[in-house]
Formats: sequence, C-alpha cells, structure tokens
Amino acid sequence: MAEDEKARARTEQVKGKAKETVGRAVGNERMTAEGRVEQSEGDARQAKEKAKDAAKDVFRH
Repeated sequence: MAEDEKARARTEQVKGKAKETVGRAVGNERMTAEGRVEQSEGDARQAKEKAKDAAKDVFRH
C-alpha cells in the first residue's frame, strides 16, 4: 500500500509539473495554477509517506 501511495504522489507531482509547464506555454493562468496545486498535493502525499516510513523505522529499533 505504501508503495502505491508513493507512486501516486510521484504521479501527481509529474502531472502537476506538466500541467504547469503547458499552462505557462499557452498563457493559461488557470492551468498553471492547477498544475501547482497538483504538485503541492503530490508533495504533501510524499511527505506523509516519508513520515510514516520514519515512524516505522523508529519503532523497529
């Protein structure tokens, strides 16, 4: 499950970056903003997964 969430986070980050880039290229501010939001969501999901991994490591040792 954690690997699925990590993959999902990375996918959100990549999709967001692509959307932001395309939005800038065509001058679409809304698309650019949506891309930034998707990247942020991916960043938050990734941070959550890293925190969960760190907590697991602490309790293993």
